[in-house]
Amino acid sequence: MSPSDGSEPALAFDDVSVVRGGRLVWSEGTFVVPAGGIVAVIGTSGSGKTTLLHAVLGIIPTASGEIRVLGERPGSATGLIGYVPQNYAAAAGTAIRACDAVLLGLTGNRWGFGRATAEQRSRVEEIIAAVDATEFAGRRLSQLSGGQRQRIAIAEALVSRPRLLILDEPLTSLDVRNQRSIVSLLARIRDEFGVTIVVVAHDLNPLLGILDGAIYLLDGHAHFDTMDEVVDETLLTHLYGTSIQVVHTPQGELYMRSV
Repeated sequence: MSPSDGSEPALAFDDVSVVRGGRLVWSEGTFVVPAGGIVAVIGTSGSGKTTLLHAVLGIIPTASGEIRVLGERPGSATGLIGYVPQNYAAAAGTAIRACDAVLLGLTGNRWGFGRATAEQRSRVEEIIAAVDATEFAGRRLSQLSGGQRQRIAIAEALVSRPRLLILDEPLTSLDVRNQRSIVSLLARIRDEFGVTIVVVAHDLNPLLGILDGAIYLLDGHAHFDTMDEVVDETLLTHLYGTSIQVVHTPQGELYMRSV
């Protein structure tokens, strides 16, 4: 996969607002997300994190303003985006083999496995190896652990060589060991494949070591800033509606806790 050449930002929002079900979800989104980093999308439950993803993907229209995704309009840029939904296993079907699920990322056709070319199957093997999933690629999704399914989901999203990878709550329901493993994988994907990664996250702590910035939904508005600006006790306390303390460990790492 070719790395991003940086000629276009990953995302550009110009006075964007989104309405869903007749309700204004958030508004006044004006910011630019540079290409090549890992960015979180954060906010309280119901603030519109998944709605933001759907607007970027072109699933729902903006009520006002304009979004550009790698220089393209949402919907026009679908070939440039790899997407991992929160309910990946249910969407893929748990009876499907892991390797065939990844193949779907190329064929887009559940019934097209037999017609896959040698080049396509080689690409599937390559990307499965890249996410350290070769050992269980022949098993059905129903037989995989949560961490293994997440690796297959990421492989399916990456196999078509996107420039932007979007993941909706990829760490949900994973234990601490698997969370750390997936976070390390995301950092490696950024470095080796040159993709921009956008991650919806309820808990920032597992991701703090790899994030470059965050889109945050605050007081009904969408904002973006670097992590130096976002990891601020006053901002985070306001964002989450509870007192947040930012702690520096003796090893120089950060984590947030409610106090």
